[in-house]
Amino acid sequence: MNYLKSFLPWIAFAIVSTQADWRWSGLTGLVLAGGLLVLERRRGKGWDTLFIEVSAVVFFAGLAIWSFSDPASPLRDYVGALTDLWLAVTAWGSLAAKRPFTLGIAKTMVPPEIAATAVFRRVNVVITAVWAASFTVAGIAEAVLLHSAPHATVGLIIIKVLGFAIPISFTIRYPRIVRARAQKA
Repeated sequence: MNYLKSFLPWIAFAIVSTQADWRWSGLTGLVLAGGLLVLERRRGKGWDTLFIEVSAVVFFAGLAIWSFSDPASPLRDYVGALTDLWLAVTAWGSLAAKRPFTLGIAKTMVPPEIAATAVFRRVNVVITAVWAASFTVAGIAEAVLLHSAPHATVGLIIIKVLGFAIPISFTIRYPRIVRARAQKA
């Protein structure tokens, strides 16, 4: 699934951040995001398919600079929530710009005649909105949990996993549902 590869730096960051100082997890995210972006560009992928990768480079570059310049920042404890909120802003921003981040990726998986349809675009607007909503809810839930019970690791993991699993499941199922409806009509 092409979407999952786009989120590898974010997933790696989440794993490393549970084992290492936030400075090193931010730097790990930056190296992976930058490497993935360079690799995908070398493979000929267009910028419209790399929305999440570009967002990751910007986020992790900012995080690395911030974490090394102010390692004792009180916000360091909320970085997990900030990652989801950044992804939410990225997804909502792509919708506001009328360039849903899933559209470029999805265009690479279908014939051009399907990618050119209004239905295809609408499906990707809905899918991107689900990703955006999921990241928003997960980010807020993580921030609240981190504030009220900062050592509730199991709860944080559940929120993080659901924040990705729900939109992944929706991304897989929704186009099938739309296709089935169209075939019935």
